[in-house]
Amino acid sequence: MIIVLATVEVAAGRRDEFLAEFRQVVPLVRAEVGCLEYGPAIDLPTNIAAQPAARPDVVVIVEKWESIETLEAHLIAPHMLAYRARVKPLVAGTTIQVLRPV
Repeated sequence: MIIVLATVEVAAGRRDEFLAEFRQVVPLVRAEVGCLEYGPAIDLPTNIAAQPAARPDVVVIVEKWESIETLEAHLIAPHMLAYRARVKPLVAGTTIQVLRPV
């Protein structure tokens, strides 16, 4: 199993619009071979000193995949290519971390 954290910086003030588009693709991704978990998360403000301030224009996508190969297939799935084209005007930047449990 691998874990992916995709951090999406959304254009200022457009997070809700991005999430509406994202939610449309979630059932398609969850149906993909090898998808174990796939969903969005946003910062939760707390009083925990080690946590930085909440980021109103960031969405973190938490994913779990059976393997690198299933992740790579996901990245080129037709519904993902169409989704990325739809959200392109809403996204200021994206970074991903691909992790393995130890």
